[in-house]
Amino acid sequence: MEKVTLQRLIEDYFENPFRQITIPAGEVVLKQAGYNDRLYWVKSGELEGFFSSTAKDRKTKVFTAPAGTFIGVHSFFAETLEASTTVIAKENSELAWIDTSTPVVSPEKYGPLTAQFTPVIVKELARRQRRASMEAVERETVQNKLNTAEQMTTLGQLAAGIAHELNNAVGVINSKTERLQTVVFDLIEECHPDTRQFLEHGLLYGQKASSSEVRARAKELMKEYRIDRDSARKLARAVPHGEIDSSWLTDIEQALRYWEIGRDLHDMRLASKHSVGIVKSVKQLGRTDTDTEEWLDVNDSINKALALLHNSLRGIHVKISPAVLPKLKASSTELVQIWVNIIKNASDVLGHTSEPAIEISTRHVRNMVQITVANNGPEIDEVTRRKIFQPNFTTKKGGLSFGLGLGLSIVQRIVNSYGGSIAVMSNDEKTIFRIKLPVPAQEIEGTDGKN
Repeated sequence: MEKVTLQRLIEDYFENPFRQITIPAGEVVLKQAGYNDRLYWVKSGELEGFFSSTAKDRKTKVFTAPAGTFIGVHSFFAETLEASTTVIAKENSELAWIDTSTPVVSPEKYGPLTAQFTPVIVKELARRQRRASMEAVERETVQNKLNTAEQMTTLGQLAAGIAHELNNAVGVINSKTERLQTVVFDLIEECHPDTRQFLEHGLLYGQKASSSEVRARAKELMKEYRIDRDSARKLARAVPHGEIDSSWLTDIEQALRYWEIGRDLHDMRLASKHSVGIVKSVKQLGRTDTDTEEWLDVNDSINKALALLHNSLRGIHVKISPAVLPKLKASSTELVQIWVNIIKNASDVLGHTSEPAIEISTRHVRNMVQITVANNGPEIDEVTRRKIFQPNFTTKKGGLSFGLGLGLSIVQRIVNSYGGSIAVMSNDEKTIFRIKLPVPAQEIEGTDGKN
């Protein structure tokens, strides 16, 4: 039997000018559950098929029929003569048709009508199956977006309630810290005025030296001033650079005691100020806009984050490699929040690592500031990496994010709001978070060659 071709079917069945019609846009060709004894071939234009489960149900588009396709296939060949969908012309269209009375062409050569149109039936079924598959993927994508939107709305409502409660607590801490600072200074002035300078030093500068810097500085101090290791390390934290004034050495223990009081007040004041910003940021959890309040250096925001995480980083070797960076217009609170979340997560996973280490580096690459935070903790598996930025995903039972998995979700929201990107890479040796933030054009021009 000669191979049946679509072209031959068109020529034999759909070239008759008496079986051709023009349909204006919007006209119904087939009505669902209505009578149909025709097979249509679309010569030009485009039609759409709709399905509804009940008479009052909203119609759902289930297929499109551009030029070269067939409609009425099911009702015609299944011999139900009842249309399974409503078909409407999307635009002015030309249709050719055959019906149940159309004579079969050369049945002795090509077989009955059903056999001749088998390739058409199979092709049409395959086309509709592909469309159904694509629509299923699209529906799942849309559903996922809706789920995320609902989650963010719920989290936003939860955050608003938490923020309201935290505002009161943070306000008390802030005011009491200021009062405590005044009271402590008054007492020192009355009882030990000679120690005021150490208190002020701690209050002004806090403790900024990393573990590696403290160790290196301590060795220098032990050798130069012949003091014991413990005193040298404490002194290295208080005065990490420059000459040591003789007043520190007169009574090291007492000087460091009052310096620690000043340092703790410094950290409390910094944490209180940062908490105010965090509460403000939490209120924006479900929002896409952010405050861009000031021109700032990313390196400074990283140092603030490290100061806040001082206790969490005890026993962890922290190495910082800062580059000269152009300034960004951003919220200091939000940038600090990014680094606090990422570095805190890193410190949490390093609990069982023999020589825990975190490496932080910054670079200016083309029109981007690139920040890399790496740790030598256990590998994050691929499944977790795919979910790590989802707002409802967490591997913790508690902690800063209350077990809700908010930390990295907030980080991603903040980074995206500045037009930046965040990526995570992990293997059995190292886990790396890489954040890129765009630099405004005027800042790029002013920092050429600074890398």
